[in-house]
Amino acid sequence: MPQASQQKRNTQDTSASASNADIDARRAAAAPRGVGIGFPIYAQHARNAELWDVEGRRYIDFGSGIAVLNVGHRHPRVLKAIEAQLNCFTHTAYQVVPYESSVALAERLNRLAPGAHAKKTAFFTTGAEAVENAIKIARCATGRPGVIALSGGFHGRTFMGMALTGKVTPYKSGFGPFPGSVFHVPAPVPLHGVSAADSLRAIDQLFKADIDARQVAAIILEPVQGEGGFYQAPLEFMQALRDICDQHGILLIADEVQTGFARTGKLFAMEYYDVLPDLMTVAKSLAGGMPLSGVIGRAEIMDAPAPGGLGGTYAGNPLAIAAAHAVLDVIEEEQLCTRAERLGLYLKQHLQKLREHVPQIADIRGPGAMVAVEFMQANGQPDPAFAKQVQQRAQACGLLLLTCGAYGNVIRFLFPLTIEDTVLEEGLAILTQAMHG
Repeated sequence: MPQASQQKRNTQDTSASASNADIDARRAAAAPRGVGIGFPIYAQHARNAELWDVEGRRYIDFGSGIAVLNVGHRHPRVLKAIEAQLNCFTHTAYQVVPYESSVALAERLNRLAPGAHAKKTAFFTTGAEAVENAIKIARCATGRPGVIALSGGFHGRTFMGMALTGKVTPYKSGFGPFPGSVFHVPAPVPLHGVSAADSLRAIDQLFKADIDARQVAAIILEPVQGEGGFYQAPLEFMQALRDICDQHGILLIADEVQTGFARTGKLFAMEYYDVLPDLMTVAKSLAGGMPLSGVIGRAEIMDAPAPGGLGGTYAGNPLAIAAAHAVLDVIEEEQLCTRAERLGLYLKQHLQKLREHVPQIADIRGPGAMVAVEFMQANGQPDPAFAKQVQQRAQACGLLLLTCGAYGNVIRFLFPLTIEDTVLEEGLAILTQAMHG
């Protein structure tokens, strides 16, 4: 064996016994600082809602890889599906030699997505890629350039994704200029003094001051903002957006990348509204940890781009497609929408009890198991320091929590919907300890 290959093999063989600090030092030397690390611990193996690092320490995972693992780490059904596909083929490039499993998944999502109208689905790899393609489709279908997004929204780190994202630091800092004809209006967040009426007035003002409504291709929003703080769009706001879109020939895009696949207690969060989107982006939990995303939309809109206008080398990878079929099976058979409702209610009740003794808790919110708690200081200002403190205390005791929000003062709960009740209880006990200090 050549010396270089032997050295590589030795590195792989010994990495499992290295410490977190050793590997993190190697990361700092080998990888750019722009790829931020939430926890300087290195995964060795995981199962459902539990994760073990290379030092053998166990953690309860309330982050699920940022809402990717609604069916947990290594669900047996998902593993079996991937293994079966591995024994057939791993890649052909769907645009070169397609495969029936992708067609079947598109048919399945078309049936499951809200609305009885004819739909079509295109597959991609990442959530940002789905968003990029949704904007491409909307512009092609309408012949218009403009797009309206909301402050606090997160739509990815590609250039169009950054342009749409309503938060500068760290996502936009140093990367401009961004694609044009993208406009932002304040998201309705009553806790921070912005009502649905305020947001709608901002859209009206936008049409008067910045862009003719007849030049707007789409309005894009998350039904529940993910990175932005788990603020759910009010019903009256979503209905008003649908009316505005219908009045002016604008397409409504629901970004369900984080909200999709049972997280909110519905398969899709748009099911909470008597409103149908024209296009919907999906990713994250669609394939249980495998990279897969998609755009689901009205058939006539989806057909606007010419052949070759959509796609990607790895788009709809067959391993990810197989995993997605298994994920949908698990959601249905294990009744994860119902379970998300039950777990989310239990968590919110637990947080309400904590609120009696933790004055920093200003708000507890979220549909299903997409729950957040927001912290404020006594003077009503956001308290990101307390959120960080709770996160660090929890990690020290073996619980992984994610923060979010424009001020970093929100903790979001994204544990797998398959989490065992005993593990959930253990995690909540650690959370209580972390809150009390």
